[in-house]
Amino acid sequence: MNPTPALFALALLFAQTGAAVAAETPGASGQGAAASLPLARPDPVRNPGSPRMLAGAWVPADPSEIDFARLPRIPVEHVVVSDVSARKGVNQHNYLAHFSGRFWAMWSDGPRIEDYAGQVVKYSTSLDGRVWTEPKMLTGYPPQSGPDSPHYNSRDKEGFRYFARGFWIRGGEMLALVAMDDTGGFFGAKLELRAYRWNERTEVWDEAGVVQSNAINNFPPQLLPSGAWAMTRRKHDYQTSGVELLIGGVDGIDRWISQPVVGGSESGSALKAEEPIWYTLPGGHLAALFRDNGDSRRIHRAFSIDGGRTWSTPVATDFPDARSKFHAIRLRDGRYVLVSNSNPKKRDPLTLALSDDGLVYTKLFYVVGGRHVDYPHLLEHDGFLYIAHSGAKRSVEIERIRIGDLEAVPMPGGGK
Repeated sequence: MNPTPALFALALLFAQTGAAVAAETPGASGQGAAASLPLARPDPVRNPGSPRMLAGAWVPADPSEIDFARLPRIPVEHVVVSDVSARKGVNQHNYLAHFSGRFWAMWSDGPRIEDYAGQVVKYSTSLDGRVWTEPKMLTGYPPQSGPDSPHYNSRDKEGFRYFARGFWIRGGEMLALVAMDDTGGFFGAKLELRAYRWNERTEVWDEAGVVQSNAINNFPPQLLPSGAWAMTRRKHDYQTSGVELLIGGVDGIDRWISQPVVGGSESGSALKAEEPIWYTLPGGHLAALFRDNGDSRRIHRAFSIDGGRTWSTPVATDFPDARSKFHAIRLRDGRYVLVSNSNPKKRDPLTLALSDDGLVYTKLFYVVGGRHVDYPHLLEHDGFLYIAHSGAKRSVEIERIRIGDLEAVPMPGGGK
């Protein structure tokens, strides 16, 4: 872990004070009790070590005991963009964008087994977000890994695969980010992040080059308050080396500085950080959320108060998680939404959490479930929220939610 600013030392003292008060409070135990204390409220400067991420009369002392099947339900419109169940294929890693008057979806499409050699990236478009075109290839087949290759549909180290990594709308053009690596492990030593540029004239995807070698992002770049772009980075050996943040992308799509965020196993970190996300808080500081592939079954959180250059030590929050990918965005009205598999026991259902400040979420809604659903991505457009997700890793599906309905549905026992 990189050194943190001296200010964080004082902030951690506040966090420890809150924990001490919790321990001395009659009947207080565990994260649920600590989360009810004012001193435990998170703050990037004064209290970055707080575990509090859920609040409301509806939240039990142990949030993992939430009855996820009985969460309030919001009206949704459902559509299937692609389904490869009949051929027992794989559809995973879903992303959305709206560009040049159309909705765009992209995803990884694999041969029977997830992330095996021969996996490609496909895309589809829609004028209204409801009716989608037939899927087309965004990439070709990876090198020496087409259906006629002996490496196809295998984890042979001589094979290659592509991963969909999201749309990057930059300077009036749209780029599709695609990671490629060899299939010997997760990830292969030949890992690199590439870009394809949409050609409005020919309506094809042109190769735009390597964005960053030895890197796979989780979601496409977002703008920092400084005006630079940033996206999370995992290297091929991230499990030992840790997670980083790529900052740059202004002078060129391949111009980045990589900053450490959290160390891997070689640093002694207990957090097995996977699929991180970040967003900007109302005051301009940054929050990063991490999936933990360890046993915590909790979302972990860290803060940066210097534009992503240094980060506080990630803390296990009280927000439960099924060890699955999640996504969060800030809505145009200033609120934040987080879509995830919050049931720690399984990837069912997908839920949507709502927060006024991006720190504490006070509502949690049931979106879709009764089956395996995962790998969501959020898009806001014209008063609606679009959630792309996978169904049992076989289908690309979208749930459309009217943002006004988020306010209309109350939480049991109260909840603003």
